[in-house]
Amino acid sequence: MDTGPDPAPSDGPAPGSPMDRLAHALRRERERRGLSLSETAKRAGIGKSTLSQLEGGSGNPSVETLWALATALDVQLSQLLDPDRPQVSVIRRGEAMDLPSSAADYSAALLSACPPHARRDIYLIHQEPGAPRVAQPHPSGTIEHLVISTGALRLTVDGEPIDAAPGDYIRHPGDTLHIYEALAPGTMYLCVVESS
Repeated sequence: MDTGPDPAPSDGPAPGSPMDRLAHALRRERERRGLSLSETAKRAGIGKSTLSQLEGGSGNPSVETLWALATALDVQLSQLLDPDRPQVSVIRRGEAMDLPSSAADYSAALLSACPPHARRDIYLIHQEPGAPRVAQPHPSGTIEHLVISTGALRLTVDGEPIDAAPGDYIRHPGDTLHIYEALAPGTMYLCVVESS
């Protein structure tokens, strides 16, 4: 018995998936500012096709690409990544959307975005030895807080290296060039980005 044509395969991400939420947020923020794909891509220093793919829910964005887009759209990165969640939120390991670096063995996953009227985002960072993650300065007044969980980390701020081990806490200005380098396999740390 013929039941009709097979359903067309889905070309986009699953509804509600991290990529679907990212695609929706990029379109929403770009349209809110009245920017074209071309102008947004130009401001972010990325290809128009890359932005088009991301807004279509495909592609594999790096943390550098998303930071550039957030800056171009004048929003916190968390506004592009964080879905609405109930007051009590549990994110199991592996459930948050990992943002890999294109230049280092480094990935960041947003754990908590700052509520309106406050500016604080929480990331869980996984990094392996190898190429360091070079972070460009964030907006003026940004402060970062790091708590090392496993492995070992070297943070360089203004050319000054700081080595940290599990349990160590570092507070540093995020509005200057800073470099993260894993010194041991399986390095993991919590990064809280506080903006004024």
